[in-house]
Amino acid sequence: MTTIGLIRHGITEWNVRGLVQGVSDIPLNEIGRKQALDVANRLVQEEVWDILITSDLSRAVETGKIIQSKLNIPMSLTDSRIREINCGQIEGTNEEIRVAKWGGNWRELDLGIEKFEDVGKRGVSFLEDVVKTYSGKRVLVVSHGTFIGLTLKKILPDKFRKTMIDNTSLTILKNMDNTWDCELYNCTKHLKYEI
Repeated sequence: MTTIGLIRHGITEWNVRGLVQGVSDIPLNEIGRKQALDVANRLVQEEVWDILITSDLSRAVETGKIIQSKLNIPMSLTDSRIREINCGQIEGTNEEIRVAKWGGNWRELDLGIEKFEDVGKRGVSFLEDVVKTYSGKRVLVVSHGTFIGLTLKKILPDKFRKTMIDNTSLTILKNMDNTWDCELYNCTKHLKYEI
């Protein structure tokens, strides 16, 4: 059995301001660093992990480095497949800005936003590779909220129609004989800092 722990990166200033980040490379803020330390301290107390993989965006890499420094496990690589959804022209905006710029029907326009289906396929491809490469291991993955949510919907559609993934939440997937199960979902019991 392969176990995969999915962690969303710590909070950023754009998260606080309600701006869409997508693939914009926004760093963690101070609270985000504390959140990463909180999840790292939790993981040290719980089961042992074998390896850590992060998205190549700096907010995920920094979260991963904080976790890795506490767990003392190899940070094997960054993987661009587990980046956040590419939000095209809406990156750096909030709903008010989008409505002012493109009107209330902005969702119907082609603004270069990656299709949800494609994000889910990226996620499944990545997870399948992890299971093949690290069979029987416990693998931590630091990624992004929409990416994690769309991946969960793709691999467990009966369980996840809607998802909410909080900053530094832990979701644990198990894969046995190519069958997925979600043991823990969006758990933030480690967080000590309110936003």
